[in-house]
Amino acid sequence: MNSPTIWVDADACPKAIKDILFRAAERSQIQLTLIANQEIAIPPSRFISMHRVAKGFDVADNEIIKRLIPGDLVITGDIPLAAEVIAKGGEALNPRGEAYTKDNIRARLNMRDFMETLRASGLQTGGPPPLGAAEKQAFANQLDGYISRMQRAARDAVIPKT
Repeated sequence: MNSPTIWVDADACPKAIKDILFRAAERSQIQLTLIANQEIAIPPSRFISMHRVAKGFDVADNEIIKRLIPGDLVITGDIPLAAEVIAKGGEALNPRGEAYTKDNIRARLNMRDFMETLRASGLQTGGPPPLGAAEKQAFANQLDGYISRMQRAARDAVIPKT
């Protein structure tokens, strides 16, 4: 069984979230791979890597989907990418600590499309508020929950049930 990987849609991922991810990867010894169309500084670690892709629409997203295996986690604010991740058997978490699930992804896609329609009609919808301490904590908590589940699953796979 392959160990799970945490993939990061890194071009738009806030630095504070990347720092949380770097510490978690090192502490838990889970592979963390950042995918971006520009070079992103990463700390030296055998658990952290960076893969640069060409610039272009959805190039990083397509690379993540190509490499993803069921059980992997993807960190992204891109709702269509999150929908593809879930469809392929992965898990998705946005940088504000909100998990995308089979139960909520359709509603999120619909809201995204609605907001895009409003913006296309000229309505100024504004962007999300700055990332605050509560969102960083929510992200760290969700990430820790994922890592704990993966470590428990790995232990259960190694230790035969009697």
